Amino acid sequence: MKYISILFFFLISFCHAQDVDVNKKLQELGIQLTELKPPIANYVKAVQTGKLLFLSGHIPDEVVGKKTRGKVGSQLTVEEGKEAARITTIGLLSTLQYYAGSLNNVKRIVKVNGMVNADPSFTQHPAVMNGCSDLLVAVFGEAGRHARAAVGMASLPFDAAVEIEMIVELK
Repeated sequence: MKYISILFFFLISFCHAQDVDVNKKLQELGIQLTELKPPIANYVKAVQTGKLLFLSGHIPDEVVGKKTRGKVGSQLTVEEGKEAARITTIGLLSTLQYYAGSLNNVKRIVKVNGMVNADPSFTQHPAVMNGCSDLLVAVFGEAGRHARAAVGMASLPFDAAVEIEMIVELK
């Protein structure tokens, strides 16, 4: 009986996670998606194969009053790096909505690869990337939990604090 109760709990949790209205959740969080920007070089923003959508690396938009450029650990604090990752994730969600037709067509976030423009002695890359991961879970619920890599880089394009790419499974 104990195992049936546990199974029932997980089944209800799974069904609830699948019923998240992502657009409503974005509105509740006060997030407005941005306009899709064209690639800055010879690549495409996303490639779909089967039900998997691979999003190219995104860097944060420059936002008035937010530090999104420079090395985390020397020019930016961990919190500023985390906010840059959150801003980058909003751009990823904007691209995802364009290619998926609706964010409600997302089955789950599969993998996030996060690159942090970091001072050589910096070691808190996972804390910076939580800016991305926390937002994905807030928006998609359990379907936003993902595998992840968080690594440091000597430099990133346009001196961006972070660059993030993502793999998504569509319904």
